[in-house]
Amino acid sequence: MSDPTPVFDDLREESRELDLLVAELTESEWARATPAPRWSIAHQIAHLHWTDRAALLAMTDQAAFQKFAEQALTSPDSFVDDGAEEGVRLGPAELLTGWRNSRRELDHALREAAARHTRFPWFGPPMSAAAMATGRLMETWAHGQDVADALGVVRAPTDRLRHVVRIGVRARDFAFAVRGLPAPRDEFRVEVSAPSGELWTYGPEDAAQRVTGSAVDLCLLVTQRAHRADLALTALGPDADRWLDIAQAFAGPPGTGRDPGAAAPEEAPQEEAMPDQAPPEGPAR
Repeated sequence: MSDPTPVFDDLREESRELDLLVAELTESEWARATPAPRWSIAHQIAHLHWTDRAALLAMTDQAAFQKFAEQALTSPDSFVDDGAEEGVRLGPAELLTGWRNSRRELDHALREAAARHTRFPWFGPPMSAAAMATGRLMETWAHGQDVADALGVVRAPTDRLRHVVRIGVRARDFAFAVRGLPAPRDEFRVEVSAPSGELWTYGPEDAAQRVTGSAVDLCLLVTQRAHRADLALTALGPDADRWLDIAQAFAGPPGTGRDPGAAAPEEAPQEEAMPDQAPPEGPAR
């Protein structure tokens, strides 16, 4: 079994960089709309906090997590939004503190669990500590992209994206299945250039169907943070071409994605965005 420590370290660093983006924001900036409809920056961080706490519960009290998951899934269309709203009601300072605490506790739990080679329940199949951390990193990067877009910040990509690429590639057949489509019979060759310049490759070298481009663009695609038309990704073969239309790295129903050429995010509703008023998983927003 490979050492999972690198993904734990990468998750911690990805979270730290997002923390730096929001740590000094004013209350009005926390209420700024993001590209996710009706979600402010506060909603984005609240969702990460909610999901970190859910992951921690799954790893520390499986019976309690089972009850939590059953309750959440009684409202499959709203539990992600409800969890985010709960966090927004805390206000920016308390929310930020809570998110930092949940990150620290989850990091400790992941490292302890990896030493025991334990698997944990989740909203889908049971997960190892490494898989849980990889999923959390994917979500942190994706929701961090929404925050960066809302703030007009261009983030420097890093090779931590290899985890997001890997999830996206491995989720190929799920993207077809969740839309009621048959999965392609043959493997694809995926070749993407990493931020460091390295070439990341997946699948047989002689595969007839191929996807090529940049790792950043593939990550934006599989997390549905940008429309395919706005990304420099190339597909060879009909199934590979179809995959680029429907790819998703996250569990759950098909996401709505983003419109091509999406510009400024729509304004968040005032009653939901104001941090002093009372107003997981779903990286597809």
